Amino acid sequence: MPRVPPLAELVAVAALVALLVTAFRHPSGRVELAVGAATVVAVGSAGLLDADLVGSTLAHLGPVVLFLATILVVADVCAAAGLFAWASDRIVRLGRGRAVPVFTGTFLVAAAITTTLSLDATVVLLTPVVVAAALALGIPHGPGASACLRMANSASLLLPVSNLTNLLAMPHLDLGFAAFALVMAPVLAVVLVVEYVGLRWLHRLELADPGRHRPPAVQAPLPVVPVVVVGAMLVGFAAGSVVGIEPGYVSTVAAVALVGWARHRRIGGFRRAVAAAHPSFAGFVLALGLVVATLGEGPLGTEVRGLLPSGTGVVDLFVVAGLATVLSALLTNLSATLLVVPMLAPLGTPAVLAALLGLTIGSGLTWTGSLANLLWRRALVRQGLPVSSREFHRVSLLLTPVSLLAAVLTLALIT
Repeated sequence: MPRVPPLAELVAVAALVALLVTAFRHPSGRVELAVGAATVVAVGSAGLLDADLVGSTLAHLGPVVLFLATILVVADVCAAAGLFAWASDRIVRLGRGRAVPVFTGTFLVAAAITTTLSLDATVVLLTPVVVAAALALGIPHGPGASACLRMANSASLLLPVSNLTNLLAMPHLDLGFAAFALVMAPVLAVVLVVEYVGLRWLHRLELADPGRHRPPAVQAPLPVVPVVVVGAMLVGFAAGSVVGIEPGYVSTVAAVALVGWARHRRIGGFRRAVAAAHPSFAGFVLALGLVVATLGEGPLGTEVRGLLPSGTGVVDLFVVAGLATVLSALLTNLSATLLVVPMLAPLGTPAVLAALLGLTIGSGLTWTGSLANLLWRRALVRQGLPVSSREFHRVSLLLTPVSLLAAVLTLALIT
């Protein structure tokens, strides 16, 4: 692609800023889609897009966007069927309404849901249920809500499908679905210990309530069909990776099966599925990918390349993870992934995995690090329970660096 004038490059920067502001404000779907389309037209008019760049970017992002849309449908049917309500009910009953056991159960369930249904399900669907249960019991809701947010970012390490950043990185890794999970399992184990101990300490005053609170008399039933379909979907992800089937195709089959079941049970249907898929956001992600691709070809890409190490020693892995964290804070982890992961691919799998640690754990450092952070905040605001930036950063600034340090050290030891 030929060198373009500086003025044209400024158009790409302005387009990215417009997209990020839109993501942070989270307007209606029509506005979201309109902004995405406008930014693509702008960078195209500035001569920053050619057919090869558009084709390669869409080919890379297409399967990821398909997965995003269909996994949102799967999670929505699970919510409509009462899976999250059942999980919350079991947490309360097994913990006998006590603050610490309820927090521990929430922490583990949030990690499991993030791993299997992606982080969006944890922040958008599980968090409100957990908070409502805590309020009904009369125990502080802050620890459980904080556990949901921390796990939405930090627990999205285990599977390629736990986070869009992982899926975007997979083509640049010499790992299949199962191999990725095997490498990340010990890293996640260490991160879970650090996060749990850290959250217990940071919320120690709220968790000091020794009282027992009576669980609700009515017990939520387990929706068996959604659980079976989600289990089969996970098996399909692993099996499909062996024969080259993209996760998006597997999640599409699961979504179709669950929508058909939900329609039969009269708890959902086609219109609800379309709304849950959030097609405007899918278009927005494609627009973001195209804009970031143009920036990667310009001065921003040059500057980032200049900061990358030339090896994969322990110090190098820390540099990569730190750079990914900073880029996430500035651009959101999705944009940062699109920018930095292709640059790291020549360094090999350890470097890309180190970047993923910064793009997942590190994205919990600031509000702007991850769209999940903003969606979590919005979910609490809708429940009349806004979280102050001071409280958010009290947890994130103390816990994120320790968790990231432990994760990178573990990765360095096993790779």
